[in-house]
Amino acid sequence: MFNIGKKSELTANRQETLFTAVYIGAVLISLAVIYISHLPYSLWTSITDFFMTLTLSPVPSAGIALPAPSNPAAHANLYLAGFQFAIAVGIIEIIVLFLRIIFHSSIQRKAETIENIVFWLGASYLITTYLMNMTIAAEWFVFWAGMILIFGLALVARAFVLLSSRR
Repeated sequence: MFNIGKKSELTANRQETLFTAVYIGAVLISLAVIYISHLPYSLWTSITDFFMTLTLSPVPSAGIALPAPSNPAAHANLYLAGFQFAIAVGIIEIIVLFLRIIFHSSIQRKAETIENIVFWLGASYLITTYLMNMTIAAEWFVFWAGMILIFGLALVARAFVLLSSRR
């Protein structure tokens, strides 16, 4: 009749609302800090310049052309901001995971947070590896192939967490 020792659904919903508010607030603060730290360069101008330089470039060994920046190395400031954002969101996700563990969130929420950690920290690695040191346009396509790989790894990490919780 009574679920003594278990959280009520109302308490769990309030807890998830609090986690969402903390997450969104931290992401917005991160965006503001990154924007301010890149002054006097305007990140908005960097973003518009980036999109203005996209051209169709041939994908090596694929026989198709996809959008890529005409001069990828010219956008190092934007790539640095992307790296900083990915690291910031990865750290925020780690903090949220600790909060979820402390407050006994559901395993589905913990698995989702682990998926996000793998994705954002993987994205930050790929940005530093391929974009910030880019010398040829072909690396642009390697970066996107890596992002697809990281997305798949994040889904696998989530699946492992969910599978490990099964009894």
